[in-house]
Amino acid sequence: MNLAWISVGALVLAVTLSCTTTINVGILSMSLALIVGVGLGGMTPGAVLEGLPTDLLVTLIGVTLLFSIAECNGTLARLTARAVKACRGQAGLLPIMFFLVGFVIATIGAGATPASALLAPPAMAVAGRAGIPPFLMAIMAGNGALAGTLSPFAPTGIVAHGVMARIGLGGVEWQTFAYNALAHAAVGVGGFLLFGGWKLFVRRDGTSQAAEPDLEPMDARHWTTVAGIVALIGAVAGFNVNVGMAALIIATTLVLLRTVNEAQAIQHMPWGVILMVSGVTVLISLLQETKGMELFAAGLANISTPATVAPIVAFGTGIVSVYSSTSGVVLPAFLPLAPALAERVGGGMGPLPIAWSMNVGASLVDLSSLSTVGALFMAGAAPGTDTRKLFNALLAWGLSMSVVGGVVCWVLFG
Repeated sequence: MNLAWISVGALVLAVTLSCTTTINVGILSMSLALIVGVGLGGMTPGAVLEGLPTDLLVTLIGVTLLFSIAECNGTLARLTARAVKACRGQAGLLPIMFFLVGFVIATIGAGATPASALLAPPAMAVAGRAGIPPFLMAIMAGNGALAGTLSPFAPTGIVAHGVMARIGLGGVEWQTFAYNALAHAAVGVGGFLLFGGWKLFVRRDGTSQAAEPDLEPMDARHWTTVAGIVALIGAVAGFNVNVGMAALIIATTLVLLRTVNEAQAIQHMPWGVILMVSGVTVLISLLQETKGMELFAAGLANISTPATVAPIVAFGTGIVSVYSSTSGVVLPAFLPLAPALAERVGGGMGPLPIAWSMNVGASLVDLSSLSTVGALFMAGAAPGTDTRKLFNALLAWGLSMSVVGGVVCWVLFG
């Protein structure tokens, strides 16, 4: 039991430091796992490192490399510009278009952070030229990218679905994706309308016509990259091919076809996130080995009932996710609690609604100005924007989403 408490303390320390420092929590977690497991538990280093998620690691490398190629060679930027052009400068349609473009790009494999990195500069520039309040554009474009973040092709989705499969909750990838997409669409559109977005549809000043971007030509390398992305989706969705294997093979093919500078594409991959996910998973595996996860589940069960467990876990994961990494820390740390928590709460509450609440609650807050997605929209703000006001607005939005997430999950799963 003492080792269980020590392993719990190690996880709490890792999560706390991930919220308060810039240290990569993956490195910290792996070090703590080795200290506790080898130094105090008498395990061998090999036994501790058996928790390293090899399949997940290969999948993350393959998918992120493929979409790093698409970003570095300009394919995603050109597709985005064409989507914006289709709006013909209508101010009310532009935020909706960026929501849809962000959703599609994140869903097909880029994930929320790369999609936001791609969309934030043009979206906020378009908002400045079209007279659209930057907060409204950030709400729509950011939630669009986050709506696709739990796709089976996206890095965060890969992490979430991988953890769920390991705890016996596999086979519901598209349901998990749909619940998250529904939640983000509801809060994004609701916030857009609540804060005055409806006025853009009745405006007649014509300033939005200047927002149409110039189109750069699509050449052979761009069409080849598009074909590779389509092939990945077809192979996984139509033939049940392993997404990591397919993405890695397609990415390698694109490199061999000289569609991108290989060194640049590899450099742009999110290695920090990959390391975070891997290291935290090693520590979580140690907690499962030492029965530390049972202590966590017991603590949450003591303050929950079958009717309240969904909003409680959504609120809790949301608050932690405001200050920490959703894919690297929150989901790997909290999702393994779902089966034990469901068993302790009882009352017919299964582990799936609890896991879905954790996924949705953690994701909804990720437009906070303290998160990477929110920070990207801050950085992309047009000249003349009151960035302090935008920072405060996005921070208030992210914090309020922890409460909204609890309510949404109570409605959906409570």
